[in-house]
Amino acid sequence: MNYLRNQSFKMIILNNRHIAFACLLCLLTGCASADHIITTVGTDVTLRCSYDVQFYGRLGMCWGRGAIPNSGCADEVLKADGTSVISRLSERYLLMGNLGEGDVSLTIRQVEESDSGTYGCRVDIPGWFNDQKHHVTLTVNAARPAPLKVEAREVKERTITVRWTLAFDGGRPITEYIIDLKNKYALWDTAIRTVISQPQLTQVTLMDLHPAKTYNIRMFAVNSVGMSDASNALTLTTKEAAPQGPPLDMRLEAQSSNSIRVSWKPPKVEDRNGVLQSYRISYREYDPLAKLLQRWEHLSVPFTGELESTILMNLNPSTKYSVSIQAKTKAGIGPASIAPPCSTLEEVHKETVVTSPSSISATMWMQHTGLTSAETISSFPFWEETTTSTTMSIASVSPDPPVVEVKEVKDNTFSLIWTPGFEGDSPIIGYYLEYKAANASWDYSKNVVDYGPNQREATIIEINPSTYNIRMFAKNSLSTSKASNVLTITTGEAGSHRDSLIATISTDTDVSTEDSPGVHPAAIFVPVVMVVLTGAVVTLLLLRKKHKTSMTMWLTNGVMRYRGAESLQEL
Repeated sequence: MNYLRNQSFKMIILNNRHIAFACLLCLLTGCASADHIITTVGTDVTLRCSYDVQFYGRLGMCWGRGAIPNSGCADEVLKADGTSVISRLSERYLLMGNLGEGDVSLTIRQVEESDSGTYGCRVDIPGWFNDQKHHVTLTVNAARPAPLKVEAREVKERTITVRWTLAFDGGRPITEYIIDLKNKYALWDTAIRTVISQPQLTQVTLMDLHPAKTYNIRMFAVNSVGMSDASNALTLTTKEAAPQGPPLDMRLEAQSSNSIRVSWKPPKVEDRNGVLQSYRISYREYDPLAKLLQRWEHLSVPFTGELESTILMNLNPSTKYSVSIQAKTKAGIGPASIAPPCSTLEEVHKETVVTSPSSISATMWMQHTGLTSAETISSFPFWEETTTSTTMSIASVSPDPPVVEVKEVKDNTFSLIWTPGFEGDSPIIGYYLEYKAANASWDYSKNVVDYGPNQREATIIEINPSTYNIRMFAKNSLSTSKASNVLTITTGEAGSHRDSLIATISTDTDVSTEDSPGVHPAAIFVPVVMVVLTGAVVTLLLLRKKHKTSMTMWLTNGVMRYRGAESLQEL
């Protein structure tokens, strides 16, 4: 028993000696407490430190990085005199606590991964080895990017251009963006998702959308840590376009010797491209060889429902008529629906027939009706007067077309770059890009995307991957250039490269004419050209005969010019 008591006594003495040694070590080196804080990039963090200001009064202190040395602070980031901060390494380092209460906690604004490490707080307490020391270990982890802010830049019939702003990248570089597109009433699970692997972009154009349709768009940013939360969702409705389908089930039925009943149904809903406003009915006497080129008469009929009909009046008896119908929205007129020619009935008995002004001269019509010229025109709904005038002028110099190249094709996304040419008589004010399916024609219903005068690059997302033709025009305040080289781009094929693209140089500027219903443009264009050329030759011969001066005629930019000619008004 005595032996156990002696051993216990020795252990107590030994423990007391260790405690005394530890206290002596604290006095010599200063004891330091420690904390550990974990946070993410971009946040504000506060490292706690305080002292008893009621007992010691206001004291000087410092914050540094790394272990606290025997005096001062290593790699000092902030120093205060007990009343205010007297020095700091950066504006990000703040003392936001109440110094009068001894709160000297360090706040670091918008921390970065490089802020990770050990920080030391030293309070200068008077006396030897009295300084209060406190260590804090800070770990800053990278985070996912903050959600993007997305806004619409331009909305057209078949394209939407959006741009976005990155609020915070999470402390790691952005590697890609993701864009979702869906119909307004569909779920996001059904959205078309496109990955944009060009992190430097801030704008993109979605192509091949449907006119007059409402879409939802949202975006995500991605870095090496992960994907951001969804951006704000845009709800955008594309503009209306001309119908892309003709009216359906068109029928013609003779009602009398001077009337034909026309009936039809509207175009398919998916082909209307907006709200139907009216129909344009064009008709004229049937001319299978297109020799007489009789003028088309036009009648406008408002849209009323799913079954439409009207009666064409004042027709000639026993005469075949060609009839076509086109649907119209506020954006334009669609393709024509054409039925087989229909003949009016024969006259049953002799009667006085008043022929429409389209078939007789205005003088005969006025004599027959007893109306004046003004009364005649206002009282007859189909009266049309066509005036042709020729104006000779010197054309302005148009800008040269840009040279367009493909920068990258990836899946259903492609990037273009272009080099401007000569700007013409005035500075270039913009560019516009036209695109179409490879098997389609450059018709009146072009799909256009506009770009600013200083833009030289664009990235486009094809919603329906396929093969497309793309060309570009430059425009100044006076005119528009010819078409650029035409690019043929196939999207939606993994691993598509620039070498697989076909680039062709476009021909001269297209000559577009508004086709008359049922008549090929050549049927009008070729005879008109022949008449103009014949007139020009006759004029030249007369001038040579009457005047001995020579006259040379040439075409510049599609405008006829003369050299060495006297005034034509003197002839």
